Amino acid sequence: MRHGKKVNHLGRKTAHRHALLSNLASSLILNKRITTTVAKAKALRKYVEPLLTRSKDDTTHSRRTVMSYLQNKESVKALFGEVASRIGDRPGGYTRIIKLGAARLGDGSEMCMMELVDFNDLYKKDGAAKKAKTRRSRKGKKDEEGAVSAEAAPAAEVKAEEKPKKKASKKKEE
Repeated sequence: MRHGKKVNHLGRKTAHRHALLSNLASSLILNKRITTTVAKAKALRKYVEPLLTRSKDDTTHSRRTVMSYLQNKESVKALFGEVASRIGDRPGGYTRIIKLGAARLGDGSEMCMMELVDFNDLYKKDGAAKKAKTRRSRKGKKDEEGAVSAEAAPAAEVKAEEKPKKKASKKKEE
């Protein structure tokens, strides 16, 4: 029985597993999105989330600690530069795992896409908040619609004027 054993060994020895997670974390930080298996993504999430939290505090100690995990100067530079500035106000949950639904051809393992949350423009909260429908927004929309309809009235008159001209031109052609 494996009571209380939370580490997924991923079928590798300890040194191989650490090297794998370090390389995956570096790739995730540099590319902002990677495609891997679900098991590796879940193990990577536990590995990389504390590093992302540590990057918020840009001190020599935190840089050295992250460097000991990642072993890659470019990824550490990107983490403390671009990534830290985007995730500065987020309290946690920096990564997202999206299952792709397709199994890998070689061994049939379930594949997923892992990405940094703040770097995907499709799921931004700003765009979602504008489109969200709530009960309170109905009152505001009625006022907006009234203002829009007042502005749209002159446009409707212009369209009404254009339609007879088109009909007249059709009569001339006949």
